[in-house]
Amino acid sequence: SLFGGMDCISINGDLQCADPCDHYSVLNDSWRSVDNTNNNPVHCDRNINWAGWYRFFLGQADARIPEKCIAELRCGTSAPLWITAPHPTQMYQIVTRSVCGAWSGSCCNYVSRPIQIKLCNGFYVYKLATPTGCYTAYCAGLFSIPSVKSNIFSVRIFAF
Repeated sequence: SLFGGMDCISINGDLQCADPCDHYSVLNDSWRSVDNTNNNPVHCDRNINWAGWYRFFLGQADARIPEKCIAELRCGTSAPLWITAPHPTQMYQIVTRSVCGAWSGSCCNYVSRPIQIKLCNGFYVYKLATPTGCYTAYCAGLFSIPSVKSNIFSVRIFAF
């Protein structure tokens, strides 16, 4: 259940109702970058045993799965995976998104299993699904989350 932004997560081998923003694995493979055109070796995420939630990094920076078509033969794979609708905009909201992969001249020639995404405090976490075929892999790109406006007044101090 995803009630209140929580999920059943395995923590030290026990299933617990917990916040994915606090319990995730890091994915920091540089080959996942949308800027990577080197496909040697070619990667396939079907070969990974996906479990739990994941947070993407490129170097030290937070990254996210692209919201637009990524050209074939990028992100270290043949058919790069991207989401077909925007990331969540409400803090702690969990959304389900369709996943596509570009192949054979079409942005969504390959349709993968849906994934879940949660907006945490300044980053996203993903409950990734195993793609049905090879060679496909989740892409990652840098981003910035629009800052939330607050009602704090700025105070100027004048020195005389």
